[in-house]
Amino acid sequence: MRVAVISDVHANRVALDAVLDDMPDVDSILCAGDVVGYNPWPAECVAELRARDVPTVMGNHDRAVASDTTFRFNAMAAAGVKHAREKLDDDAMTWLSDLPDERTEFDGRVRLTHDHPRIQDKYTYPDEFEADFLDGEDVLVLGHTHVQDHRVFDEGIVMNPGSVGQPRDGDPRAAYAILDLDDLTVDERRVEYDIEAVVDAVTEAGLPERIGRRLYDGK
Repeated sequence: MRVAVISDVHANRVALDAVLDDMPDVDSILCAGDVVGYNPWPAECVAELRARDVPTVMGNHDRAVASDTTFRFNAMAAAGVKHAREKLDDDAMTWLSDLPDERTEFDGRVRLTHDHPRIQDKYTYPDEFEADFLDGEDVLVLGHTHVQDHRVFDEGIVMNPGSVGQPRDGDPRAAYAILDLDDLTVDERRVEYDIEAVVDAVTEAGLPERIGRRLYDGK
């Protein structure tokens, strides 16, 4: 069984389309949260995941949009929240609000959470991945840091597929991963996309220009 794992789409429809076009045949797609925030297309990205019935957990930007709060968000993040709330209709807001903080799939073999498995909103970078994060599942999927990597332990795999819509690991290409549940391997993938089109759309939407410019550097 092959599973595509995505995270941190952040309303970047251009990057999401590139990832979906690049994606090989898989049995399922999972999303580790932050579908919205920052970029100009929150409604389109929510609609795509809903149409594909992608099991998704709630990220901190999803939570901020659903609860209408930007507590401790910087100006770019706060602008993305405001933009999403203006663009999402009631059905999309209900879907976003109903996302769980954690979920398990494939008879408990895969667990998804957006951030640290025990501390909400804590960034957990790959050098901090630990075997004791695993709680009986074969694979724990994290997001939040926008840094693609995975670690293999005797107990299982801890992985972050990286960010589709706003990578922060120095590689500007959209990130995702293919998880093979038969042999427990992770294939980390990167995809080129039209960053200039996103930069132009950010400007047209009246969002802070740095949201787009930072995409060129993957930071």
